[in-house]
Amino acid sequence: SYGYGELRLPLVEQTDLFSRSIGEVTDIVEKEMYSFEDRHGDSLSLRPEGTAGCVRAAIQQNLLATPCRLWYGGPMFRYERPQKGRQRQFHQVGAEAFGFAGPDIDAELIALSARLWRLLGIDSAVRLELNSIGSPEARGRYREALVAYLAVHREALDADSQRRLETNPLRILDSKDPGTRAVLEGAPSLADHLDDESAADFERLGMLLDAAGIPFVHNPRLVRGLDYYNKTVFEWVTDALGAQGTVCAGGRYDGLVAQLGGRATPGLGFAMGLERLVLLRAELGVAAPAAAPDVYVVAVGEAAERTALAESERLRDALPAARILRHAGGGSFKSQMK
Repeated sequence: SYGYGELRLPLVEQTDLFSRSIGEVTDIVEKEMYSFEDRHGDSLSLRPEGTAGCVRAAIQQNLLATPCRLWYGGPMFRYERPQKGRQRQFHQVGAEAFGFAGPDIDAELIALSARLWRLLGIDSAVRLELNSIGSPEARGRYREALVAYLAVHREALDADSQRRLETNPLRILDSKDPGTRAVLEGAPSLADHLDDESAADFERLGMLLDAAGIPFVHNPRLVRGLDYYNKTVFEWVTDALGAQGTVCAGGRYDGLVAQLGGRATPGLGFAMGLERLVLLRAELGVAAPAAAPDVYVVAVGEAAERTALAESERLRDALPAARILRHAGGGSFKSQMK
């Protein structure tokens, strides 16, 4: 009902696509991709996420001449330590919108995800966390201020954060280490370094969500782990799954299309992890939807079976959205109704 068309993406892409988009010094590219060389010596990778492939396909298939909305789904692959809610092969459904510059489309994507949570019966167990990471220029200024502050407290940081201080310091804001989090309490605020446009868009997004009745929390430490994001980023988080509490995440990536060789086009999107959604529904005791068909066709006798097949096809023509199940294999009326 939101006008998103399906885009089917390959499982394997050129490795360079992900290093150029996600970022050379991100955890995904540095440590988590399954990469190999083909017979021609080209480096290929199993897709670790869907946005980069979606943008690549949209550019190649000339889908961005006018604004468009797309969705995709399927397995993703990351070399991680397997644990509850985190597998090396997992499944995502994502939605991406291209050609829309204003925060109203950000609000629409968030509203779409909020509707899905209601349909899945998990809306009471998830919360929306929002932040703005600003323009690349504003983020660069903040990066300098953050590095200067953290360098003074370097010895109090955990080993991973000390490494990130040299490569990707904004990811330190995501640290779960208690000592590092204590240091971050006094760190410069990203909100104080935002450019005017990003700040105005973030304020308007909040107003749109308020008007739609969608509650949210401003999380000033939310930065996301992919380099292509700018302006608004968001996560849907639950406390019911422990450390693997993010069930959906996304944001804006207005520079990504041009970065991958297309014409400058604003974009944004999100992806949700299906395994975590299944775990959350189980944790909450949400019953699975009934698998019963809308129409069940039974027939006793050869003549009735011929009629049943024809009538089943006519029903499918007349009711394309209905789930029509015809019993196969014969038997008595009683046995067919079991």
